[in-house]
This record gives sequence, structure tokens and C-alpha cells, in this order.
Amino acid sequence: MSNINIGVIGYGYWGPNIVRNFFATRACTVKMVADGRQERLHLLSKIFPSILGVKDGEEILNNKDIDAVVIATPVFTHFALAKRALLMGKHVLIEKPMTSSVKEADELINLATQKGLTLMADHTFLYTGAVEKMKEIILTEVIGTPLYFDSSRINLGLFQPDINVLWDLAPHDISILTYLITETPESINATGISHTRNQVENIAYLTVNYNSSFIAHFTCSWSSPVKVRQTLIGGDKKMILYNDLEPSEKVRVYDTGYNHKTEEDKTRIMVDYRTGDVHIPKLSTREALAGVAEDFIQSVLHKKSPLSNALLGRSVVRILEASQESIKNNGKEVRIK
Repeated sequence: MSNINIGVIGYGYWGPNIVRNFFATRACTVKMVADGRQERLHLLSKIFPSILGVKDGEEILNNKDIDAVVIATPVFTHFALAKRALLMGKHVLIEKPMTSSVKEADELINLATQKGLTLMADHTFLYTGAVEKMKEIILTEVIGTPLYFDSSRINLGLFQPDINVLWDLAPHDISILTYLITETPESINATGISHTRNQVENIAYLTVNYNSSFIAHFTCSWSSPVKVRQTLIGGDKKMILYNDLEPSEKVRVYDTGYNHKTEEDKTRIMVDYRTGDVHIPKLSTREALAGVAEDFIQSVLHKKSPLSNALLGRSVVRILEASQESIKNNGKEVRIK
């Protein structure tokens, strides 16, 4: 197989970006796009007249000429569509989060393995220049041993009717955490509150606990007057500030930290504080979704595991599922191994 024929199901908020990037990717052809809204298909035909627009995703799933399917629909539809696609022998890329439960994720992973098909989750941030650089910084021990990961992703809206704020916003940062920190988490605690009648949490806090001294924390909100997309990653040597809203200098490495003066002083909490230089590394400016499309196509062609593979997608869903259990039990610790 030298060229992959692609079908995209869903042409809403993220669908146009997916189509545009796959359209520009080598060794693949976007043949069909499905969306139940005629106005979306009309928009598709204006921008990409060579792509066939259909109202029913079944037309893509049943088309023998389609080799791979990209699913860009609400999360509650992911499992059924992906399962049908895999059963029809098609490779699958699913928008984040991959599924609504770990049970669903496991079934899809097993099915893809049995059939020798590529199953991938679209955790786009893993393909950004910022996250690629942070991975390099951590692997080369520039910051020393990682100690904490603290993420804030807040804005005003959009309130979702079917998933809470963690399921909506946290997958980005949980996927980054899972990619950057290879240690397996032990448990989570989560709290949240709903200020609407549908009992869907619009503000939530999630803590991921590890067996080591590392800890991760996430703040997510649809109710903030300002938009914040910021992550701090602290090591015992240096610290990383990642601000995704910065137009160019998204990653800064601070030579800032603290040291206990002597072994004896540890019990008295006597510390020396250090403030040094700030390093701003150069980042790749390639569009992240172009990297997703390229990785998916190359994984299909060469039967390799993509960076944002299904197991990573499952890990994200596992933390989200556990967070929901913890929230409903007033912040109870939930083990996730």
C-alpha cells in the first residue's frame, strides 16, 4: 500500500483542521467526509470540492475503498464508530479523549491488535514544538529529577452538556504529563462543582499521586474571566514554565531553585534559595496537527506504533474515569494501577 484513502467522520469544530492537514499530507487522499448538517457539507464543498461529502458516517464505514477513518465526533460516539471501523478492517484515529471508559478503550485496543490495524488517539499537543522541547529538556536532565507538574487550563465557556470540565479540558495536559513523565501514577484525588442545573462540573481540581516524591495537579474551569494555558514543571535543578498563550516564547527554563543547607538542617527547614538565568529555547513552528496526520499515515504504511498511541490514550481515559469516581465521592482517593 503506497497511498492511504481517508474518510473523516465529523466536520464540526475540529473536523476542518483535520481535513486540511490530511489533505496536505503525503501518501494519503481524503476521499470522503461525513456530517449530518447540510451547512457543514456545503462549507466542505466550497473549500475542498474534490472531497465527497455525505450525511451518514455509515457510507464511509461501508466503503471498501476507504483504508482509514478519522473520528471527530462527540466522545460518547467514539466507541461505537471506532469499533465498526475496526471490524470493517479500517485503521482508526480518534479525537481525544479516545473513549468514555477504560472498558471501551480495552475492547478497541484488543480488536485493533487482533486485526493488525493502527489505532491512534489524537492528542495533538504531543506534536507541538513546545512539548517536544520539554521532553528533550527532561530526558537530558537539564532540570534534574522532576518533582512536580502543575497545570492550569481555564477560560469562560464553552459549557458542555454531556461531559464535565475535566473530560473537556484536562485530556490535553494529562496526555502531556503521561508523555513527559514515564513513571506510572498510583492514585488520584479530584474535586469539582457544578453551577448549572445539569450537575456537570464546570470547575474541577485533579491531583495525580505517585509512589515517588513526584506529584501532578490540574486546575480546570469554564468559569474564569481570563484564559490561562500554563504549566509548571519543577525539577531539583531547574524549572520549566510552559505558557501556550505566548505567541513565540512558549517555553522558559528557569535556573531557580532551593537547597537544604546541610543534612542536619533538613529537620529545621533551613534552605538556600537560588535565582539564576532564564533560558528561552528555540521551538519548532510546524503545525502540530500536521505531525499527527503524518504520524498516523506513516504508522499505517510501516506498521509502527504512533507517538500518540492507543495505550497512551487509554492512560488518559483511566485518569479521567477515576477522576469522575473521585468527584462523585467527595474527593475520595482512587487507585489507578
